[in-house]
Amino acid sequence: MQPSDPSFTWPLTHVDLLSERYGGRALFCNDEFFAEASNLVKRAEPIFIEDRYTDRGKWMDGWESRRRRTPGYDWCVLRLGLTGVIRALDVNTTFFRGNAPEKITLEACLGAADPTAETTWTTLLETVPVAPHSHNYFVLQDDRPWSHLRLKIHPDGGVARLRVYGEPRADWSALLPGEMVDLAASTNGGRALACSDMFFSPMNNLIAPGRGVNMGDGWETKRRRGPGHDWLIVKLASAGQIQRVLIDTCHFKGNFPEFFTLEAVNTAQEDLTAADIAWQPLIPRTRLLAHTEHVFQTEIADTHSRFTHVRLNIYPDGGVSRMRVWGYPELVNK
Repeated sequence: MQPSDPSFTWPLTHVDLLSERYGGRALFCNDEFFAEASNLVKRAEPIFIEDRYTDRGKWMDGWESRRRRTPGYDWCVLRLGLTGVIRALDVNTTFFRGNAPEKITLEACLGAADPTAETTWTTLLETVPVAPHSHNYFVLQDDRPWSHLRLKIHPDGGVARLRVYGEPRADWSALLPGEMVDLAASTNGGRALACSDMFFSPMNNLIAPGRGVNMGDGWETKRRRGPGHDWLIVKLASAGQIQRVLIDTCHFKGNFPEFFTLEAVNTAQEDLTAADIAWQPLIPRTRLLAHTEHVFQTEIADTHSRFTHVRLNIYPDGGVSRMRVWGYPELVNK
């Protein structure tokens, strides 16, 4: 897949399992002479400061090893913030123009403890070329979950960011009897699949952990100038019974929606935007307040109803910081 390929949609529909937002971190590497490996997991996009230097050379916003004068490669071991199935990668060499690696390899392992010298690694991405100053996208075909990665750069050089887009795998067997969980949470494997608009901020912010840190850390649509309303569809981490919902408009003070509704469906259909989807109302049209956490009990006649997806409708437009969908999952390890 080419770096500019518009079909690379994983950043919109999957979470970055390696992001510092979820606790991802660089554990150790063989060389970080010019720039620290910890930069690989930063949420912020890389920057370049023309006249900034350190006592070791040019300051770079990424991981950069020294020039190799012997055979071999440089490497970095990383712990994913969320154990899960890896669907796609973005090996971002932005601003590394004359000092990017020629090729990279990616290996993975699964374990509760961090890797050691005795760890057996599985190759996820064979040695492939990467372009300098580019987003290098790769799609993986492997349904196994992983907890750690080893990035090899051949023979040396710099990588600004490593994005690892995938699906977290929650261990539902650890739940206590009668314990509710957030079925929509990205940390449990929930995913925003589609929305009407996300002009100001991406849709997966809606189900991210914690409260929003500012107005940019939510889901916000552009100002609607015609009829209709905005909406967002979330695939739940597990099919389950939905009991309680939180809608948080934190930081949205002059741009929160006036009303919202919440609907749900139990379906294996892939196109959730199709007109024949039989969405069932969970919460009727309800007024929202600015900068407020709203908690609601769902209105379901059948308490054993099972749902796989929810659709949040906001009227007419605006921003919502977080949505929580608490309920009882089917106790299976997905």
